[in-house]
Formats: sequence, structure tokens, C-alpha cells
Amino acid sequence: MESREIALLTNPTAGKGRGVKVRRRALERLRGAGLTVRDLQGRDANEALDLARQCVAGGVDALVVCGGDGMVHIAVQAVAESGTPLGIVPAGTGNDVARYFDLPRKDPDAAVDRVLAWQTRTVDLARSGSQYFVTVLAAGFDAVVNERANRMTWPKGQMRYNIATLAELRVFEPLPYTLQLDDYRVSLEAMLVAVGNGPSFGGGLRITEGAVLDDGLLDVVIIKPISKPDLIRTYPKLFKGTHVHHPQYLHHRVRSVTVAAPGIVSYADGERFGPLPLTVECAPGALTVLA
Repeated sequence: MESREIALLTNPTAGKGRGVKVRRRALERLRGAGLTVRDLQGRDANEALDLARQCVAGGVDALVVCGGDGMVHIAVQAVAESGTPLGIVPAGTGNDVARYFDLPRKDPDAAVDRVLAWQTRTVDLARSGSQYFVTVLAAGFDAVVNERANRMTWPKGQMRYNIATLAELRVFEPLPYTLQLDDYRVSLEAMLVAVGNGPSFGGGLRITEGAVLDDGLLDVVIIKPISKPDLIRTYPKLFKGTHVHHPQYLHHRVRSVTVAAPGIVSYADGERFGPLPLTVECAPGALTVLA
């Protein structure tokens, strides 16, 4: 460990400020193990990414993030296809990427110990143009809710998303989609389309149940039109992945998908990703994780 240098990238606002406390513990433990640690903290997402890219280009042995899925998303843009491993010390609210690798989400010391063990796993990423994501691209009702919530200034936290969900339920109608699924093209109406590299997003919502991180494929889930009461009843099933039995559920495994629907801005890893249409492809083996 004494010869290794890593960069620690922190989101201090993660987990309602928990990121600051977790970072302090992580720094102590990492330096105590003999690593040289560059302590990075950007003033915003763009600066955080710039700092991370500089460190990866400079040859650090690993980039470790202290935060949630949003911070992992930033870090992945820096390490994707570089061979530089990514370490994760969870400090967010959703922490789906940490779930994927069974990393301790409530014990920062144990999470740091997983970094120090220096055991690596190579997995796929999803790529659209020059952007990557680890978890799920949301491109329907869930994305519309995110857009509404981001326009709201009150209340804060999860309640804002709950209110945005209720507001959208009142007015939301099925969307007309055109999908290019490898060589298969289809047009249909749906409540949502999700493109998964992994199985869950949003704190354990297993929308793309069955997605495997290293199979070279993306999982595309379509929920065809259902009534709003049925949508409300189906939502809790996402936490167990049992929504797959709904008659309006469709699931495709593809290497590449193009998703088009009017007026939709997609979200990936919980972050604003870009307006449709978007083409997403699997980037096999693009990410190495200290897991």
C-alpha cells in the first residue's frame, strides 16, 4: 500500500451532509494504511469531473468516491475504459452501485476496508456518445417526475419527489415511442422505457430486474399503457422485481438501443442525461471496480 497513490473525490452534500463525515473517516483510514491520498472536492459537478480526469491522466492507482450514485456517475466519466479502478465509499441516499457490489452502505470503515483489499472486478458500462452510466437510463414517467422535481424549489429531499410524482400522475398520458432494438424496430405507446446496465436505480427499484453487469448486453424494459391506479399498485413491486409478471411488461436484451419519444429528457444514475432521441450501447468491460 505504501507505494500506491489514490484520489478521493467527495460530494460533501451527499446523504444530507453525511458525505463530510464519511470523507473524514475515509481519509484517516486510507492514510493510516499507508496510501498517498489526493483529497478532491469540486465546487460543482463540472469541476469535480475536471479534477478527477486530471488525476486519472496523471496516473493515480485508483479513483475513490465518497458519495452516492451521482458522484459515482461523475467518477465513471473519468475512469471509463482507462483501466484505472474505481473505489466506492457509499455516503448517498440511493447507493444502487454499492448495492450491485454488495458494498457496506452504512459502515464507512468496512467500505474503506474493501478498497484496501484491492480486489478488482471488471464490468460493463452503458455508453451514449461520450457519456457513460452504470445503473439505469430512465426515459418515461420516472424521467418526467425528475424533471418536475428539479423545477421545484420546495420542499426539499424525498418529499419533493413524492409531490412531483402525485402531480404528474394527475396529468401523465402514455408516450409514443420509437425503439431500435439492435436490428428490430418498433413503435408503440408506453408509460416508460428503461435501459439498464444493472438491475436497479432510485434506491433499490429493480426496474430492469435480471440485468447482469458483465454479460455484454443492455436490458430494455417497456411498461405498456396501464391505468393510473394500476401504476400506483405496481410501484411497490419494483422493490422486489415482481413487476416482471405484469401483462404490460416487456423485456429485451440488446447490444444497442435507440430510444425516441417527444419532449422527454432522460436521466441516468439519477442525473440529467440528455433529451431523446438517444442511442445507448453496451461498453463491455469498460469499468474496473475495487469490489
